Amino acid sequence: MNLKTLTLGLVAASVATFSFAKPVTYTIDPSHTATVFSWNHFGFSTPSGNFSDIQGKIVVDNEQPAKSSVDVTIPVSSINTNVTALDDHLKKEDFFDAAKYPNITFKSTKVETKDKKNFKITGNLTVKGVTKPVVLDAVLNKQGEHPMAKVPAIGFNATTSFDRSAFGLGANVPHVSDKITVQITTEATIPTEPAKK
Repeated sequence: MNLKTLTLGLVAASVATFSFAKPVTYTIDPSHTATVFSWNHFGFSTPSGNFSDIQGKIVVDNEQPAKSSVDVTIPVSSINTNVTALDDHLKKEDFFDAAKYPNITFKSTKVETKDKKNFKITGNLTVKGVTKPVVLDAVLNKQGEHPMAKVPAIGFNATTSFDRSAFGLGANVPHVSDKITVQITTEATIPTEPAKK
């Protein structure tokens, strides 16, 4: 192998792994993704809970970030506040009504770039059949090859807040705060395609 061939090979490998000239779709890794929400309880404490088994796609356009997008589904059944009685109550009709509305969804409508690592993601949050716009302040943690899976990967943290009463979850307001703060962390990858037989 001559020097020219070797150089071209290295360049091609680098481009394929780390630089995408068109939008690329990442699949969210549920085992490394969490949505943690917190609230004020009668002014005495700030409890928190989380959702798991989160599914979705993140479309990333490095050259034109405004064309990127997020589409996420969160199963209400995965709610965990570390208090079983509260988890059961939150799934009932006066809160999430999980039997009728089993999923929470978020679909982005606009992505704005603050700088190379910070983004403002506006989207439609649907909870209990009610859809309202919310804004995520997102931070790009890392983009590159996953050291274990050996596939392209990306990771973000994001925060947002909103009034739960806007989604029909206003029980016990104002004694239990209306304002909910949400912290999100996610990893997403481009899975390798299984070998064709």
